[in-house]
Amino acid sequence: MSCAPGVATPNEAFLALKNGADVLKMFPAEQLGPVVTKAWRAVIAKEVPLVPVGGISPDNMGPFLTAGANGFGLGSALYKPGQSAEVTAHHAQLFIDGLAVARGENR
Repeated sequence: MSCAPGVATPNEAFLALKNGADVLKMFPAEQLGPVVTKAWRAVIAKEVPLVPVGGISPDNMGPFLTAGANGFGLGSALYKPGQSAEVTAHHAQLFIDGLAVARGENR
């Protein structure tokens, strides 16, 4: 099992790592942005995954990856209570396609 606490400041990130975090969930990503991700990546070991969560969209994944993010957490952008499986599948496909574009993969 991996420990992935949500952190919003470098101090929280370093405290989380000191206390056994395996992954840092950068939350809220829409407030922190790729600039903060890049700054954190400069001081947090490359082996520690940085995973932005909160405000991730298929269109903004590229800048986060370029800045040093290792993946993403999705919530209400993917699923809202009562949403049909078809709508959820459509949202999931948009994220899959967005990630492929962000990685420069041909689809």
